[in-house]
Amino acid sequence: MPNKVAVVILAGGEGRRLGGVQKGLVQLAGRTLIDHVLARLRGQAEIIAVSANGLCGALPVHVITDHHADRRGPLAGVLAGLDWCRVTHPEVSRVVTVAVDTPFLPLDLVRRLTAETADIVYATSGGREHPTAAAWNVSLAEALRETVAAAGDLSVRRFCRGHTVAACDFAATPIDPFFNINTPDDLARAEDAIAMGEDLEPILPRDTDERHADGLGLPDRQ
Repeated sequence: MPNKVAVVILAGGEGRRLGGVQKGLVQLAGRTLIDHVLARLRGQAEIIAVSANGLCGALPVHVITDHHADRRGPLAGVLAGLDWCRVTHPEVSRVVTVAVDTPFLPLDLVRRLTAETADIVYATSGGREHPTAAAWNVSLAEALRETVAAAGDLSVRRFCRGHTVAACDFAATPIDPFFNINTPDDLARAEDAIAMGEDLEPILPRDTDERHADGLGLPDRQ
């Protein structure tokens, strides 16, 4: 009986607020965002792929292309991941999705999301929902196909309303693990957090401009 878990990294966004670049290839602290995400996922799952449209560069994992060329959002990426698993990895019963622009993902994300038995289990932190960081039952593929093909309301939250769901809460301190990078300012905040190290002890001079730390969940060190 299928019972394995696969992880699909959603990397189909256009990165408009970052200048129209492919987010997965954006550099953060000397590594691409996709490398940061893969590092956080190391040891959490044996099967990992990237769902993207036109992602270039040498990647150490399989790249899945969405079924629709007109970019129909995260649900299209989820569907592509479920279909890929059903064809190439029939032993997989659930697919965990994460966004490529979340470089601080929890190291126990897959284990905790798949500990629940709902159709969809999504992450929360700091009172916020993160519907693209979720575990999806592969049996949802056909329902997803209908939703994506209709190209109506492609909201992940709206799709979730028609199925059994559960939330899995993660601590939002000292860094919110689902902080995502949408703008150059977000990128600067992430650079600051990495420079401070895992314990968030500043390794930069005390008079360094630290305004980017606001809003990332970093402690107030003034």
